[in-house]
Amino acid sequence: MSEQDWQSLDIKQILELLPHRYPFIMVDRILAAEPGVMIKGLKNVSINENFFQGHFPGEPVMPGVLMLEGMAQAGAILAYLSDRDKTADKLVYFAGLEGVKFRRKVVPGDQLIYDLAVKKQKSRFWVMEGKAYVDEALAAEAQLMATFA
Repeated sequence: MSEQDWQSLDIKQILELLPHRYPFIMVDRILAAEPGVMIKGLKNVSINENFFQGHFPGEPVMPGVLMLEGMAQAGAILAYLSDRDKTADKLVYFAGLEGVKFRRKVVPGDQLIYDLAVKKQKSRFWVMEGKAYVDEALAAEAQLMATFA
């Protein structure tokens, strides 16, 4: 994948990078990326998502933990794009979360935008500041820590 291809990725390209598959893929498109610096991803939230069957019947709300998972997946894509030689045969695992806050509910029909910025990267350990927005309103935020194994 050339550096120009990093500017945006469609779902086919995302599935080439991430091991996740339906129903657990939480990123539909990468809108922008600067390797080692930042990434912006998109998730179209549909009533067809399997988690809405039980969360909550009659009042569908996207679980906060899945918003965090979407941020983590976008961050993993950034890490894979930033250092393909060291990460190509590795999986990214959550190592921690700090400062998690949920600001608004996310419902079917929303378009969730993930913005992540690298705060620290040392060897296989990454720290990213993540925010999720709906219509430019902050829905969730957290500092995400991850490692490759």
